[in-house]
Amino acid sequence: MKLFHYHFWTDRVEETESYYRRLGFQVEGRYAMEKGTVTPYHPPLEWDDFRENALIFRIIEVRKGNINITFGAGKKPIFDHIGYLVTDEELKQLCNRADVMGWKTEAGARRTFIYTPYRFKVELQTRKDAVYEGDGSLARLVIASPDEAFERELERLFHREMEEISFVQGAQLHLQEVFMEGVEGSSKDPNKVIVTGLNGGKGLSKKSGSC
Repeated sequence: MKLFHYHFWTDRVEETESYYRRLGFQVEGRYAMEKGTVTPYHPPLEWDDFRENALIFRIIEVRKGNINITFGAGKKPIFDHIGYLVTDEELKQLCNRADVMGWKTEAGARRTFIYTPYRFKVELQTRKDAVYEGDGSLARLVIASPDEAFERELERLFHREMEEISFVQGAQLHLQEVFMEGVEGSSKDPNKVIVTGLNGGKGLSKKSGSC
């Protein structure tokens, strides 16, 4: 089981794509809604080719190594979900626990979602082609939440301590900081997420961070 993904909605779609590309991410795909139909605007197309069309992008996917990030157009930045690469057996166990907890699961052809009562989802992915080979991995996330039960309930779902996630108190659910292997420096993305690069993950503890 490996944390590999996060997704949010944003009112700064182009700026968010540009930010992650500067960190070395590649655009895997862009999908815009046009008259009720999903239309692809994948590379080699660039924003200069379609910016004037005022497109509403449902999903833009960027990747670097084992990191997969998606974002889509929204009225404001909203942290939506995280994703794990899992085996078929881990998928079955997690869905069974979610069922016992009374949490809704939604199985699709490409992924499974678990809906928590905290306006937050967990994506479970069994396809290895959801990530690239090479440098880049998610080491840890810092998530702010107003509900103290959030951490406890996620640990119940995963049946373990969430070493790869730190939880802090916040006025609303928000992805506060991301620690990435394969990325240098520390900066803030257009959605106020701090992205901190690690040198081989040395010195990282669950309580470390900029928060």
